[in-house]
Amino acid sequence: MKLGIIGAGGIARKMAYTVNQMEKVEMYAIGSRSEERARQFAEEQGVQKAYGSYEELVSDPKVDLVYVASPHSHHYEHMMLALEHGKPVLCEKSFTTNTKQAKEVIAFGKSKGLLVAEAIWTRYLPMRLVLDQVLERRVIGEVHSLTANLGYPVMAAKRIVDPALSGGAL
Repeated sequence: MKLGIIGAGGIARKMAYTVNQMEKVEMYAIGSRSEERARQFAEEQGVQKAYGSYEELVSDPKVDLVYVASPHSHHYEHMMLALEHGKPVLCEKSFTTNTKQAKEVIAFGKSKGLLVAEAIWTRYLPMRLVLDQVLERRVIGEVHSLTANLGYPVMAAKRIVDPALSGGAL
């Protein structure tokens, strides 16, 4: 499978590093608003194709899956762009900036028969796996409701804390 990434920031670098360790997934293409930044990313990460626009990336017929790693405020737009070009999507969190957008993306993906998924790593934390086992074995009896919270300090990065950039999580 050939992966194309929209966005050439820090989380995209982490994904590229991880993909480069995999046997069945190829870190194939990077798309950025800046062709120079895309080329630099490609050289650093061993990526074959560098595109100076997201449109070019999703138009590449060799891209099998698009990972959206742009700022939160652009996730909806970039997922829809990939889906419009027939590409399955894995989107970094937060998925969208509101539930209306999330529903639209999911419905559009379903209508096209394409995968749309959020890269939500917390689902695979050891505490979550233990909780699943406890619930499955009914260790605490029949559960009627469950609420859980996970918190950790966040950097004061503008993309995370600025409401105008849709910082935070949905």
